[in-house]
Amino acid sequence: MAKFELKLPKMGESVAEATITSWLKNIGDTIEADEAVFEIATDKVDSEVPSEVDGVLIEKLFEVDDVVQVGQTIAVIETDSEVAAPVESPQAQIEPIEVEKEAQSVAEVAKTIEVAKEVVAPVVSNGERFYSPLVRNIAKQEGVSQSELDALEGTGKDGRVTKDDILSYIENRSAQPQVKSVPTPEVKSVQPSQTEPKVVETPKPTPVVSGEDEIIEMTRMGKLIAHHMVESVKTSAHVQSFIEADVTKIWNWRNKVKDEFSKREGENLTFTPIFMEAVAKSLRDFPMMNISVQGDSVIKKKHINLGMATSLADGNLIVPVIKDADQLNLVGMTKKVNDLANRARLNQLKPDDIQGGTYTVTNVGSFGSIMGTPIINQPQVGILALGAIRKVPAVVETAEGDFIGIRYRMFLSHSYDHRVVNGALGGQFVKAVKDYLEAWDPKREI
Repeated sequence: MAKFELKLPKMGESVAEATITSWLKNIGDTIEADEAVFEIATDKVDSEVPSEVDGVLIEKLFEVDDVVQVGQTIAVIETDSEVAAPVESPQAQIEPIEVEKEAQSVAEVAKTIEVAKEVVAPVVSNGERFYSPLVRNIAKQEGVSQSELDALEGTGKDGRVTKDDILSYIENRSAQPQVKSVPTPEVKSVQPSQTEPKVVETPKPTPVVSGEDEIIEMTRMGKLIAHHMVESVKTSAHVQSFIEADVTKIWNWRNKVKDEFSKREGENLTFTPIFMEAVAKSLRDFPMMNISVQGDSVIKKKHINLGMATSLADGNLIVPVIKDADQLNLVGMTKKVNDLANRARLNQLKPDDIQGGTYTVTNVGSFGSIMGTPIINQPQVGILALGAIRKVPAVVETAEGDFIGIRYRMFLSHSYDHRVVNGALGGQFVKAVKDYLEAWDPKREI
C-alpha cells in the first residue's frame, strides 16, 4: 500500500487560492481516477477537483469553508501502487505559484532578506485577521507594513486579503508619485489651544433601514463582481462611442436559414455568433484594440480571445471566453457560443473557460435596452455592448433616390480605455463592426 497526496491544482495564472465548498467523498470511500473528490470556489469560477489515482480516501486535511492555497495538500488517498508522493502536513510546503526565469544566487537572496528585515517588521496574522504565507511573503518583499495590510480591504472569504488584493495595492501604490517630506519649521512655544486636532477617520455609514425593510447579504460572486467593477472604474479612463447599424440583411438571412441549420447541425442559430464574427474580424483589422496595459507598457495580444458576458439565473454575470475566435467559421462560432452559454447557466464551466480573454462583448439588447455604457473587463481595454434590434422607419439611399423604408437597426456602444485608445481608434473600430454587419451577403451559404 502507498499514500497519495491530492493537492489543489493550478487553475489559471491569476488564481492563487480557493475555498472548499463541499466534500463529495467521505473517509473510507473508494475513489476511482478522474472521479470528483471535493468542490471548490475561486474568485473566477466554481469547480470540482478529481482524483488522479484509484484508491481509498483515508484523510481530509481541510474542512468546508476553509481557504487553501494552490499546491497545498487537501486529502490523502491510499493506493495499491508502491509509488506515491510523501505525505506532508497541511502547513507544509506550498508549491510556488510563479517561478522566476532566472534564479538569484543564494547570496543575493540572503542580502535582500536582511535589507527587508531592517526596513519592515514582519507581517503577522492577528486575532481579527488571517494572512496566508503567500500574502505575508509578498508584503515582506515589497515593503508593505502591518498597518498598511490591516487597512487593506480584502476580497477573499471573510474579508481575507488575497494575492490579487495585495498585488493590486502594490501596483497602485507604486504608480502614485512620491511626495518628498518637507521639514516643519521649529516652533519654540505652542499653547495647548493652538495644537492641531487629531485626524479622526470617519466610519463607514451604516445603512438606515426601517422595520419593514429587508436586508439581503450579497453573494460571494456578487461581492467579487462589485469589487472588480469599482477597480475597473478606478483603473481605466472610460469613454464611449456609439454607432447605429442596419442589420436588415442579417435579420432576413437568419430567418431564411435558421430552420435548416437547426436540422443539420442540431444547434440554434442566434444573432450572437454573427456579431462575434464581425467583432473578431474588426479586431484583426485594428490589433491595437486587442491589447492590455501593464504599468507603463502596452501588451499587444497575439490571439483574439472574445469574452462573452453571460447572465446567470441568480442575477450574476460570468464571462466565458471564445479562444482564437478569428479562426472559427460561423458554424464553429455558433457551436462554441451555445456550448459556453449552456454550461455557464448550468454552473459547469471550467477555470480555463473564463481565462485569457482579450476583448469582451455584452448583449444588453437581450434585456430590451437599445444601448448601454458597459464597464471594461480588466485588464482589457475595450468592451462592446449590443443593443436591441428594432424595426424602425429609416431613410434608405438607392441609385434611384432616397425613400423611407422599414429597417431592422441596432445601436453598438463601445466603451474603451482612453489611457491607450484615443477617440479615433475607438470610433474606427466600432465603425468596422458596423460595416461588416451591413455588408452581409444575403446569399451566404452556411
